[in-house]
Amino acid sequence: MMKKALVVEDNSATADWVRQVLASTFPSCHITVCHSLREAVPLVQKECFDLALIDLGLPDGSGLEILRWFTRQGSKTLSVVLTVMAEDEMLLAAFSAGASGYLLKEQSAEEMRESLLRLKNGDPALSASIARRLIDHFRQTGPARPEDSGLTPREVEILALIARGYRNKDVAENLAITEHTVASHIKSIYQKLAISSRAEASFYATKFGL
Repeated sequence: MMKKALVVEDNSATADWVRQVLASTFPSCHITVCHSLREAVPLVQKECFDLALIDLGLPDGSGLEILRWFTRQGSKTLSVVLTVMAEDEMLLAAFSAGASGYLLKEQSAEEMRESLLRLKNGDPALSASIARRLIDHFRQTGPARPEDSGLTPREVEILALIARGYRNKDVAENLAITEHTVASHIKSIYQKLAISSRAEASFYATKFGL
């Protein structure tokens, strides 16, 4: 359940629009808005947020710094990039920093609501054009096989399931193993693939044809 959300956006009009979309998507959510890294950093250091929507191009730095801070702290905050930048290098930088999604400001309010609701099921929040770019990127980097990554057959099974949005509990029931075992396998998958989020796991599953 989304109880607290943070919006980091320097443009006031855009920040108001994002707040309205969030309020209509998660009516009981308390929303905090800030407009710079200088405002955002103290907030994330002292408060726990369920969701953070972060612009990359801030007046005093990059929103990637906030993503990296959440990752270093092992935060459970779902961090979603909200930007106008759709270049491959920015996409990969954001997901490497720990983003749980990547949304473009050009999309409609309804499209954003649908994307954000996917987070509740463990799915990455992606604009349609971003999902296509990611698929194209992996196609262009050449084919890959799961075994090339060092994943075991069981880890390949689990990667395929979490990429489809299965929660740890669902994976455990599907494979008749414990949730603790699932969590251990996911930790191993993340280490072997050098990733830190389910969004990145989904992209590798696509790359492996799973």
